[in-house]
Amino acid sequence: MKKRLLAFLAAVLLALVVVTPHAGIADLGDFSGGSDFGGSDWGGSDWGGSDWGSSSDWGGSSYVSSRGSGSFDGGDIIFIIILIAVIVIVASIRAKNKKNTTTRAPGAIRTAASILRPISEIKSRDPNFSEEDFKEWLQNLYIKMQDCCAKRDVEPIRPYFADSIYQQFNRQMQQLKAQHRTNHVERIAVLSVTLRGCYQDKGEDVIVAEVYTRIVDYTTDDNTGEVVAGSKTDEKFMTYEYSLSRPIGMQTEKRAEGVTQRHCPNCGAPLSVNESIKCPYCDSVLTFSDHDWTVYAIKGISQRTK
Repeated sequence: MKKRLLAFLAAVLLALVVVTPHAGIADLGDFSGGSDFGGSDWGGSDWGGSDWGSSSDWGGSSYVSSRGSGSFDGGDIIFIIILIAVIVIVASIRAKNKKNTTTRAPGAIRTAASILRPISEIKSRDPNFSEEDFKEWLQNLYIKMQDCCAKRDVEPIRPYFADSIYQQFNRQMQQLKAQHRTNHVERIAVLSVTLRGCYQDKGEDVIVAEVYTRIVDYTTDDNTGEVVAGSKTDEKFMTYEYSLSRPIGMQTEKRAEGVTQRHCPNCGAPLSVNESIKCPYCDSVLTFSDHDWTVYAIKGISQRTK
């Protein structure tokens, strides 16, 4: 009888203490995941300069007891009381966690509208600036970001991001490679790009844009091809805030057939950066930090899963 009771209690405890699966690395920047977040109540954190993407799995532990058979003694009673208490505590924690899952976690805090000025101020200082061209460029950049994520190679988008963000992207790719996993972001649709406004800070013009997208996001094991995180069917509706900057006084260069013309900062050779970010003459890597708009911060505002 005692063995059966102890076995039953142990089974209940092990059933209550389960391993929670980790969502894994998601879209480039690691914003999308298993749980939706964000909403009308803004809050949370953003990234752009600090490390991110670190997380740890957790799970319960089991025990093995080889106690002799016979009648219950004082030690047995104390053991059972402690075991029941542990079961009650774990059940209470699980109930609390289940309750918390119904409350959507907050997303990042949007840039305060009070500091933003109309985008028309950029146009007044830069006659060649086109709001529509800028939004189209940002839309294409988002799609290219996710393509680079699937290929686990972010080098092609290096010129468009501040070095701190590029290094974060690169660490994400290295982590995927070390885990022998590939993140897939498919059925991408950029539903809207809104330029919320602009401001000046530390000698730079800053544009704040909100990007609203739909994606299907999942991660596969390179060896088995099995989906280890995400879903091939669930659609996620993502809202991001991008902050882009360039030095005050810089002017938008005229575009020919949608291609931005640049010159190699090392040897002066003409470059078509839509085709390559490396100078074909001297192999120097072109960056836009001193020439054009670069992304220096991205915030995950919200995620909705359909």
